Amino acid sequence: MYFEDLRLGMTVDIAPVEIPEDKMLDFARTYDPIPLHTDEAYAKKSPFGRLIAPGVMSFMSVWAKYLDVDFFGEELLAGKSTKIEWLKPVFAGDVLTGRAEITALTPRNGKNGLVEVTIEARNQDGVLVLTDVTEAIVKRKPAQ
Repeated sequence: MYFEDLRLGMTVDIAPVEIPEDKMLDFARTYDPIPLHTDEAYAKKSPFGRLIAPGVMSFMSVWAKYLDVDFFGEELLAGKSTKIEWLKPVFAGDVLTGRAEITALTPRNGKNGLVEVTIEARNQDGVLVLTDVTEAIVKRKPAQ
């Protein structure tokens, strides 16, 4: 969608995604190998009582499903920034769902605008586990 076709408050639902234990451990061992993500004995003594998923993995799992329904399509020029907040732990076997909303629209020039998309992801119990605010640069309609 072109910048001019987007509206504040537009939303899309993000399909559920499960966090499988094997993928969670593979991701953690490769990208975030701290004991809270990789060592069951350590994690049992933590406030969480068991291993938790790396936050980036949780976000990227939801983000991948968002891309199936994203607002922009071929009109996306580039991402500009993202800010993720992890609010509650995500565990192996959790199922995350989300909703994305356009929360800001800023024209930049005659060729593109800046779009802010806010994503909220919840687990299978409806608990908000993370939020993300991403800014994207989106094409404007060609001048006629």
